[in-house]
This record gives sequence, structure tokens and C-alpha cells, in this order.
Amino acid sequence: MLSYRHAFHAGNHADVLKHLLLVELIGYLKQKDKPFWYVDTHAGAGLYALDTPVALKTAEFRDGIGRLWEQPDLPASVQAYVEQVRQVNRAGRLLRYPGSPQLALQLLRPSDRLHLFDLHSTDSRQLQKQYADERRVRVLATDGFAGLKGLLPPQPRRALVLVDPSYEDRGDYRQVVDAVGDALRRFATGVYMVWYPLLARREAQRLPEALAALREHDWLQVELRVKAPAADGIGMEGSGLFVFNAPWTLPDTLQEALPTLVRLLGQDATASYRLQHTIA
Repeated sequence: MLSYRHAFHAGNHADVLKHLLLVELIGYLKQKDKPFWYVDTHAGAGLYALDTPVALKTAEFRDGIGRLWEQPDLPASVQAYVEQVRQVNRAGRLLRYPGSPQLALQLLRPSDRLHLFDLHSTDSRQLQKQYADERRVRVLATDGFAGLKGLLPPQPRRALVLVDPSYEDRGDYRQVVDAVGDALRRFATGVYMVWYPLLARREAQRLPEALAALREHDWLQVELRVKAPAADGIGMEGSGLFVFNAPWTLPDTLQEALPTLVRLLGQDATASYRLQHTIA
């Protein structure tokens, strides 16, 4: 399905968790001089205006990045993420939100490369226009699950892959497991981030277990729940990420950041987090 538009959700609590991890993982990979690739299988539009009718229709950013924007004394990892959002809001007002491609571009070095996939014609055109003069960026208007196969193993033998579908199509859950399993076979040492929603849907609840079964060790799972499930079972109460080959420092970083995210982003008394890993 191609009806999903991330502009309605840009900067929400799920983006906060996902992009905080993205900033941390890119920082980790940059500790070595050798270049790496950033691959985004469902890139979206790259940069989102928060003062448009589309964004203001749901205004989800107000309960996400909006709650962190003026907060003092944030944990270092949360502050580092907020500072990257400030890079596209020079006047100090929260008017734009950088999606995963934009955050990666801001953080990557001249020797690193970005490979961005998106099937949605509007979003892929926006990406191509936005990054037309950026030689580090390659935009492909095609299926990211299939496109990932053609990129692995990467030429520099180092890569960070974000797998972030909308899950609007129930088939996405199976495709995520198949795509990540295939990627780990093709390129076992890559760093893989898989985002997923916390929903009443059975497929969503089974996805983390299916991902954990792909590898016995070197994975991390983090979830941020901001509210109780709705009585009708509709809507997202939080989100999670599965990371393969995460740095050994990431659990401690998240252990410091997550209580603050629960406190600031929680929408009711059930707000909580979950963190488990097999990192030695």
C-alpha cells in the first residue's frame, strides 16, 4: 500500500526513539576512519515542515520532539539528538523536522554514502529534488526490501541499515523478517535497525520474537510505551526497535536515556520502557 505519508507523524514519540538510536549508531560507526554506507529501505520525504496543514492535522510532534525542545539537563544522548533537530531550525523555533535521511546526511562524513529507497512517488521525487546536488546520496524510487539485496555486502564492508516500513500492509511483517534474515546472511557484520509499532495487531506482537530468532546473540531490543492500549484496540501505544550488531555501549546509553523519555513523553500512568539484549 502506498497511502501512508509520514508527514502526519513526523517528530512523534516513535521518531524520537528511532532517531535517538540513529544518532548514536552513526556516532559509533564514525569512531573508525574507514567509510561506511547508510541504507534506508523506507526513507520517506527526508525533511518535514511542521507548520503545514498536513503536519498540524494530527500535530503528533507536540507530544514527541515538542516535549523535549525546551527541556534543560537532558541525558547526553537525548541532547545530541535534539541538537541535530536544531540544525534545521536555525531561528530557535520548532518549524521543521529532519527525517532519517536528513539526520544521516547531517552526521555522515564526505567519504560516507547514503542509499535511500522509497516507493511513494511524491516522497521519492521530494528526496531526489532535495538531494539533487549531494553527491553522497543515491535515491532509488523502488522497493527497499528488494533493493537492499542488491547492495549487500557493501563495497566498504561497513554499513548501517534502517528498515522502517509503515506496516500499513500486514505483509510488511513477514517481509521485514525475510529481508533482515537475508541481509544477515549476505552481510553478517552490518548494523541493522528495525523499527516496529506497538499495536494490538497479532503480527506486531509476534515480530520481536521472530527477529530474535534470526540470531542467538548480538542483538538489542528497546521499546517505549507512552500510553495504555485503546479500548477498541486501534492506534499505536508506543514503538520499538530491534538492533543487530549494536555497540556494547548502547545498553548503558539507553538505560540512562529511557527513564527521561518515559517521564517527558508519557501520556498516562502506564508509560514505560523495555530494554533487553544479548550483547556481551
